[in-house]
Amino acid sequence: MAENSLNRTELVAAIAAESGQSQSTVNGVIDGLFSVLSKSVGEGTKVSIPGWLAVERTHRAARTGRNPQTGESIEIAEGYGVKISAGSKLKAAAK
Repeated sequence: MAENSLNRTELVAAIAAESGQSQSTVNGVIDGLFSVLSKSVGEGTKVSIPGWLAVERTHRAARTGRNPQTGESIEIAEGYGVKISAGSKLKAAAK
């Protein structure tokens, strides 16, 4: 885990200070962002913010796995996952 972290409350306060908006306004915007993001990705729509990030739903085929305790083979059903890719600006900020 990272040494420094920023929880939601701290993130909202930092964005409010940076943008000059109230914390309740910023909190509402973040709620809206995640609502639209989860709905879009759930429907299979890729969401991208060029230079910053891209989020998309991925499909995982059914496969055979193994129970680590017993060694018994088990069938794992097909399903979906989420892929998040960092854009060039976010990667540059991490350097």
